[in-house]
Amino acid sequence: MTTKLFGEKVARVEDDRFLRGNGRYTDDLMPDALHAAVLRSPHAHARIADIDVDAVLDVEGVLAVYTYDDLTGPLAEPLPLLIPHPTLTHGRTQYALAKEEVNYVGEAIAFVVAVDRYVAEDAVSRIQVEYEFLPPVVGVEAARAAENLVHDEVPGNVAAHMEQSAGNAEQAIADAPHTLSIDLEVERSASMPLEGRGTVARWDTDTQRMQVWTSTQTSTGVRAAVANKLELDLGQVDVMTPDVGGGFGVKIVHPWPEEVLVPLAARALGRPVKFTEDRREHFISSAHERGQLQHIDVGFDDDGRLLGLSVRFWHDNGAYTPYGLIVPIITSTQLLGPYKPQNYSVVFDSLYTNTVIVTPYRGAGRPQGVYAMERTMDAIAAYLGKDRAEVRAANFIQPDEFPYDHGLLFQDGRPLVYDSGDYPASLEKLRDLIGWDDFEKVRDEARAEGRNVGIGMACYVEGTGVGPYEGGHVHIETSGKVKVSTGLTTQGQGHQTAFAQIVADELGVPLEDVEVVTGDTRRSPYSVGTFASRAAVMSGSAIALAARNVRAKALRIAADALEANVDDLEITDGVVRVKGAPSTEIALGTVAVLSNPLRYAFDEASKAATQFVVGDPDKPPVDEDDEPGLEGKDFYSPPRSTFASGMHAVVVETDPETAEIKILRYAVVHDCGKLINPMIVEGQIHGGVAQGVGGALYERMAYDEHGQLQNASFMDFLMPYVTEVPKTIEIDHLETPSPLNPLGLKGAGEAGVIPSAALFASAIEDAEGIPITSMPISPSELYELRLRHARVRPERSERP
Repeated sequence: MTTKLFGEKVARVEDDRFLRGNGRYTDDLMPDALHAAVLRSPHAHARIADIDVDAVLDVEGVLAVYTYDDLTGPLAEPLPLLIPHPTLTHGRTQYALAKEEVNYVGEAIAFVVAVDRYVAEDAVSRIQVEYEFLPPVVGVEAARAAENLVHDEVPGNVAAHMEQSAGNAEQAIADAPHTLSIDLEVERSASMPLEGRGTVARWDTDTQRMQVWTSTQTSTGVRAAVANKLELDLGQVDVMTPDVGGGFGVKIVHPWPEEVLVPLAARALGRPVKFTEDRREHFISSAHERGQLQHIDVGFDDDGRLLGLSVRFWHDNGAYTPYGLIVPIITSTQLLGPYKPQNYSVVFDSLYTNTVIVTPYRGAGRPQGVYAMERTMDAIAAYLGKDRAEVRAANFIQPDEFPYDHGLLFQDGRPLVYDSGDYPASLEKLRDLIGWDDFEKVRDEARAEGRNVGIGMACYVEGTGVGPYEGGHVHIETSGKVKVSTGLTTQGQGHQTAFAQIVADELGVPLEDVEVVTGDTRRSPYSVGTFASRAAVMSGSAIALAARNVRAKALRIAADALEANVDDLEITDGVVRVKGAPSTEIALGTVAVLSNPLRYAFDEASKAATQFVVGDPDKPPVDEDDEPGLEGKDFYSPPRSTFASGMHAVVVETDPETAEIKILRYAVVHDCGKLINPMIVEGQIHGGVAQGVGGALYERMAYDEHGQLQNASFMDFLMPYVTEVPKTIEIDHLETPSPLNPLGLKGAGEAGVIPSAALFASAIEDAEGIPITSMPISPSELYELRLRHARVRPERSERP
C-alpha cells in the first residue's frame, strides 16, 4: 500500500545534489559566455553633465559599451511601476541606465560587455563621468523636512499618502479611561542571499528566440519584461530559473536593469552574455527594507482592552517605487495582529530618499507593524501593572468570531478578513512552552546572582497565499513516472518535496516516482511568482486540483479497460485495482498508453495496451470533451488571502558590564493550517528566527549624511553566526485549516522573522528596566541607553 505522505516529515528530495555540490546556479551556466559589468554612481544625488566612453572603446576584449543614449524604444523608457495604487500619486522608477540624473549610490550608468569579467571591470573604471552635485536627502527625518527634494516634481518628497480607518479612533481615544502616546523607530536592513543577482541570455538567430536564465522569484514576470523592452513577442522569450541561492524578496523585482540589458547585448552581439553581481553591488544597488518612524496613540480600559488605536507612520521607500506601496500597506493592515481594536485609524506617508530602493524583504512590512502593536501592548501592560500575556489575551479575536472582518483593505485590494485561527489556544501553548508563568522566580534567582535576565513575547498574524492565481500541470508518463510543473520559482523552500507529497497522495503513487519542475516558462507560461508565503497555498492547491483531474481520467480509462465501475477502483503504489479483487489491476503507465489512441508497441507496457480493437463506429477515438494523454492542469485563484498566525517568546540575558545580549531560550507556536511536511515548516521557522535575530540585534544599513553606505561589506554589516542564534528552538504547532483552499493550507515562509524586533525589544526592556523604542539594538547602543537613563532597577512584584 502507498503510505499517506501529506502531513509526514519526509526528507527533502532536492538536498542530495546540493550537498554533493551538484547545484546549478546562474553563474554555473555557459562558462564561455561574454561577461558584463556595470558602472554605478558613486554619488547619492547628481546630474550627469557628460559621459565619456572613448577610453573604453579601444580596450582589447571589450565588445560593447552602453549608456542611456544607446537605448531606444521601450528600453529608453523608465522601468515599470509593477504595482500601481490610487494613493501612489507620485510613483517614480529608474531607467535601465541613468538618464540625466542619479538618485542613489549604486544606480546603473553604463553597461560594458567584454570577453571576461576582469576586462569588463577594467573598462568600467576607465569611463569618465562629469557630475553636477545635488544635495542628498538621507533618512526619514530629512525626507519629512523636505528642505531638499529627491525628485524636483515630487512635492515634499511624498510618493504616497494613504489613510484607512474603521470606527472613530480619535473620539474613542479621547473618551477612553487611559491613553498613551508612543514613538518608535525601525532602521533599514536588507536581505543577503548567498547568491546575488545573476542573468545569462542567449539569442538564437535561426529561430529568433531569446533564452534567459536568471536568479529570480518570478520567471514569468521577467519574461514579460524582456519581451516588452526588447519588442519581442511573448512567445519568442523563454525564461528559466535555475537553482537560486536565496531570494527573501529582493529577487521579486522584475526587471532589474541587468535583466533587460543582458538580453539586449546578447541579441546585438550574437553571443551568450552573463552578468553576475558581486557582494558590494548587492549592498548598494539591489534593495533594502524596514526603515520607518512610527507614532501611536491608544486608548484602553482598566483591563487593557483597546478602545481606540491611531497609528501614524512614515515609510522610507528609497529613490524609486518599482514595487509600489506593498510594504507600507502591509504594515498598516497587519499591524492589527490577532487583536480587535474597536476603533482603528492608520495614516502613512511613503517618502523618497536618495538611498537604495525599498522592496519587500522577508516579512515585508509585517515586522514593522508587529513592532508597533506589540510595543503598544507592552506599554499598556506596564502602565496598568498587568501581565503582558493577560493584556494580549484580553484583546484577542475569539475562535467563534471567524471569519473576522477588520473593515480595511489588504495589500491585494481585497477585504482584510481573517479566515481561521485560535489565538487563545496558541497563547496557552506558548506560555507552557517557555515557562511564562514561572519566570518571575527565574528572574529573581538570576538577580540574586547579579545577572540580568528578561522575557518577552510577541504575537502576529501573517497574510499569506496572496492571489491572483497559480497553475499546476500533472502528467503521468507511460513509464508510470509523474511529471509535475508549476510556474512559481524555488529558492530553497523544499517545493520539490512538498509538491511531490501532494501529488503522491492524490494519485496513489510512490514519492520517488514524482518529479517537480518550477520556474520554467516553457513548462508553465502563466504564473505570478514566489513571495508572500504563497507557494504552498497557491501552487500546492493548483497542483492538487490538477492531480485530481488526472486521477479522475485515469480511473475512467482504467474502468473501461478492466470492465469495472469507477467507484470500485482504487490506486495504490501506481497501480489501479478493483477494490477487494487485487488480481484485477492495471498499471498507471499502461493507463497512460491507453489514454493516447496512437499507441505503438514500443515496450512491454505498450504491447499490453496496444491491441487492435473494434470500437463503436459512431464514436470518435477521442471524446469531444477530452484530449489525448494522461495529463491535466488546473489553476487556483483564491477569493482572498489566508491568514496564518503565531507567537514567539524569548528569554535573554544582558551582560551587566558589556551589555552583550545572549539568548537563553526561544519558543515558537505557529499555525499555518494543515501541514504538508512539518519538517520543512520547522526548517522555515528556524531560518526565519535566525534572520530575525540578525534584524533585531545586528543588521542595519548605515548611511551617512551624504548618502554613502558605510557598511557595504560583510566586514562591517554584521550578520549572526551560528553562535548568535538559538541553539534550540522549541516549536509547537496549531492547525486551524483554512476554508479558502482545497487543502486547508496557510503560508509559513515568513513566520520566523516577523515578530523578532518586537520580541527582543520586549525581553531586553524586561531585563534592563529601561524603554526600548528603536530597533535594531546593539550592545553599544544598550550601553549608551543605560548611561542615559542612569537607572536603578526597582523591585517588582508583578508577574511578567
